[in-house]
Amino acid sequence: MTMSQLQSPPSPVLDRVRPGRGSLLAALSRSGLVGISAALLLLVIVMALIAPYFWSVNNLIEVVRQVAAIAILAAGGTFVILTSGIDLSVGSALGVTAMVSIVMANSDAPWFIAVGLALIAGAVIGAINGLFTARFALPAFIVTLAALTYLRGFVYVGTGGTTLVPENVTFSWIGQGQVLGIPIAALVLIAVYVLGWFLLERTVFGRQVYAIGGNSEAARLSGIPIRRIIFSVYVISGLCAGIAGVIVSARLESAVPDLGSGYELNAIAAIVLGGTSLMGGRGSLIGTLVGALFIAVLSNGMTLLNVQSFYQQIIMGAVILLAVFVDRLRRGTSVA
Repeated sequence: MTMSQLQSPPSPVLDRVRPGRGSLLAALSRSGLVGISAALLLLVIVMALIAPYFWSVNNLIEVVRQVAAIAILAAGGTFVILTSGIDLSVGSALGVTAMVSIVMANSDAPWFIAVGLALIAGAVIGAINGLFTARFALPAFIVTLAALTYLRGFVYVGTGGTTLVPENVTFSWIGQGQVLGIPIAALVLIAVYVLGWFLLERTVFGRQVYAIGGNSEAARLSGIPIRRIIFSVYVISGLCAGIAGVIVSARLESAVPDLGSGYELNAIAAIVLGGTSLMGGRGSLIGTLVGALFIAVLSNGMTLLNVQSFYQQIIMGAVILLAVFVDRLRRGTSVA
C-alpha cells in the first residue's frame, strides 16, 4: 500500500462510497448492527441467567482471550469479503504461523523475532493468495481452498504430527499476560481494529475497497488499481492470521497439527453476522467485532453448560447457515 493510495484525489466512483457518512442510527440500520447487537445482548442475558460462572472475572477474561483470535481473523477477512472475495485459508495460516512462532521461540531467538517472523509468514501466505487471485485472476474460493489444504500439510510436516510447546516464558506471556488488568490479547485486538477502522473509513484505500466490492467494472473504469487493492487485502488477511496465530499459540502454550482448523468458518460467520455482505461492497469492522463477540459468547456459554463438542458443531453450523440466510435477506434477494 502506497501513500498515493491513501491520499490520491477522489474519483466519481469513490465520491459515492463514503461509509462513514450519515447519521449513526442510519449507519447501524444499513449495516445490520441493530439486529446483531440486540441478539448479542439477549444472548449475554440468557447466558448470565443459565450458565454458572458466566459473569465471573476469570470467565470474562477467558471470553476476551477466546474472541481475540476469531475477531482478528475476521478483521482481515472483512477486507477481503468487502471486495467480494473470500479467504478460506486463514485457519490453516493460523496453524502455520503458530508453528513458526513456537519453533523460533524455542531456537533461543528473542520473543520479538519469533513474533516478527510469524507475522512475515502470515503476510507471505496472504501475498501468495493475492498473487494468484489478483494477478492470475483465479477464483478466490479455489485459491484459498487449495491454500487451506497445503498449509495444513505444512503444519503436519513442521510439527512432525506432534505438539510443540514453547520454552520461552516471555512468549507465553503474550497470550496469557495482562497490563493493568487488561489481557494482552485484548490490547492487540483493539490495536488491530483501530488501525483497520482507520484504513477502511478514513482513507482512499478503504473507499477503493468498498468501490471494488460494490461494482468492480465501474471501479476499473474510474482508474482504481483493482489488482493492487485485491492483492493488498489478501496480504492484510494473512497478516491478521499471523497475529492470531501468535496469540493462540501463546495462550495455549502449544501448537498442535490441527490448530486453527475450523476457525475460518467462525471468522466468516462473524463477518456476515456483523452485516458484511458476501457479495462485497457493504459492511464494517465494528459489525465484524460484534459478530465475533456473539460467536465467542455462544461458544463460551455452551462450554459452561457442558454441551458436548459435537452438539456445539451442529449449533455453530446452524449459526453460519443463518448468517448467510440473513445476508441474502438484507440484499433483498428472493428466497422463493
